[in-house]
Order: sequence, then structure tokens, then C-alpha cells
Amino acid sequence: MKRDRGPNKVVLLLGLALLVPFLVLFAKSFGNDPRAVPFLLEGKPAPAFDLQTLDGAPISLQSLKGKKVVLNFWSTWCIPCKQEHALLQQGPADYPDVTFLGVVYQDDENKARHYLRREGATYQHLVDPGGIVAVRYGVAGVPKTYFIDEQGTLVYKQVGPLNRMTMPALINAHLGGGR
Repeated sequence: MKRDRGPNKVVLLLGLALLVPFLVLFAKSFGNDPRAVPFLLEGKPAPAFDLQTLDGAPISLQSLKGKKVVLNFWSTWCIPCKQEHALLQQGPADYPDVTFLGVVYQDDENKARHYLRREGATYQHLVDPGGIVAVRYGVAGVPKTYFIDEQGTLVYKQVGPLNRMTMPALINAHLGGGR
């Protein structure tokens, strides 16, 4: 009768050959957000728009050429949008050389007007009929904030709400604004 001398070396090597590539792939994926979508518009000209404010005044991106712009897509039904609202309202006072614009995303204009009357509006908010501008910018959910430099180039996209730490850091890093 033969004695069992331990695991079969062939089976062990085959198992390692299958396991090692999996472990390498697994290790390389650490630190990557599987939900992150690359910002394909970064470094490219910001998509042009001709929209109206909630008050009916026309605003085009072309008219803002030479200015730094923070373009925030938001909705009244969006809880994170409400959380960043007060901070964005402070933006024009803290960064007078930056133009702040809000774009109402998939929301009723009257609800947006009512919300802004109640919560304050220190900068212009635009209506995007049919969401055409949102599509051009790749907005699939809110809040999304785009940073556009003086040349009209998209330099950064913030997914999710801005906060007291991120907004100054992003404006300083991407638009050269400062307090």
C-alpha cells in the first residue's frame, strides 16, 4: 500500500497559475472607483450654450469669454444640491472674479423660482429646456459643477456636492481664484 505523500505538485502549480493573475488584477484595482466615469471633456472647449435665466434674460457662454466660470447643475428635489446651496450663494462674495451660474436640471421652473426666493439667489440661474445643455456636458445626475477658465476651456468637473473644503481648493487649483 502506498503512503499519501501530500498534495499533488501538478494540482498545486495549476492552482497557483490560476490564482496569481487573479490576485495581480485584484491588487491593481485597489484605489479605483468602479463607478467613476472619466471626464472626457477636460481640457476641451466648454460646450456652447444660449439659455435664459429664470427671469427671462439671455445668457450665452460666448458672452462670458475671458471670465472664469463655475457652472452648477442642480434641482430642487436633490438633497445634496440643497446641502451645497448656501456655500454656492457665498461664492460670488468670496470669489468676485469668478462668474457663478446655476442650471436647473430636470425640474419645474416655478419650483426653482420658489426655492430660490425662499433660500436666496446671489447669482443667475438658467433654464435648460429639454436638458440639451445638460446632455452636452454629460450630466446624468446632480449636483455636478464644472469649472471653466478664461479661455472657455473645461478644466474640472466636480461630481457630487461641493463643501467648505472642496470649493476653495478647486477654485484655487483650477481657476486661480483666491480669497
